[in-house]
Amino acid sequence: MQEITVYSLTVLGAMGLILGLVLAFFGRIFSVTVDPRIEEVAGALAGLNCGVCGYPGCRAMAEALVAGKARARQCTPGGAEVVKKVSAILGTAEQPAEPRVAAVRCRGGREAAIEKAEYRGVPDCVSAELLGAGPKACVWGCLGMGSCVRVCPFDAIHMSADRLPEIDENGCTGCGKCAVVCPRHIIALIPRSQRVYLGCISGEKGKRVKEVCAVGCTACGLCAQPKITPSGRVLLKDNLPEFPPDWSDFATAAEKCPSRCFVVRLN
Repeated sequence: MQEITVYSLTVLGAMGLILGLVLAFFGRIFSVTVDPRIEEVAGALAGLNCGVCGYPGCRAMAEALVAGKARARQCTPGGAEVVKKVSAILGTAEQPAEPRVAAVRCRGGREAAIEKAEYRGVPDCVSAELLGAGPKACVWGCLGMGSCVRVCPFDAIHMSADRLPEIDENGCTGCGKCAVVCPRHIIALIPRSQRVYLGCISGEKGKRVKEVCAVGCTACGLCAQPKITPSGRVLLKDNLPEFPPDWSDFATAAEKCPSRCFVVRLN
């Protein structure tokens, strides 16, 4: 009996030793070395796990940065500070992107825009666009269903009483999610340094605009006239005035515009 016990213990010990050696061998072969910089980079990011960078969280973004598949400026909530920290960790010389902010290029709320019908569908802009192009007679204007509000991860957009989205520029990080979700591309990202933008994207002109919206751009061309804009930096293109972000002599054009289409930012 004692011999059987000793034999069994010997066999079990040998099997355990062999299995341990096998596991150690394969563990070494298939081991994954984690770059310690990943944790450092993850700690330098904004830490919101908001996904605006295009990755499902800060850890995934950090892995992509260390692998050279992403850029630190994609972390828009972190801004220049994150770019600086990540560049120091990875030894890169990436420059921060120019800060941007969302701008609502439509001023045709309930008071100004004519409604052609009563919408009773799903309160979503994409659904409204597919179902008869929404309630407004203007096919270019804001649908007013608030999809941009719901998609904003920073609570920086709210609907006004006039059913138009309002941007809280202090909370906006320029991530662009609101611009992507808008089916009519009403919302655009502009440089924070830009003082004025056009609050209309209508491709129509003249009477056809006024028939559906009191504040729509009629392509009158007044803002492009030399006496209004001496710099000559405004051009009419596709029935809309086109101007550079650093347009400086805009005051008279904004004041004289018959429809008050220009939105002057107090930055």
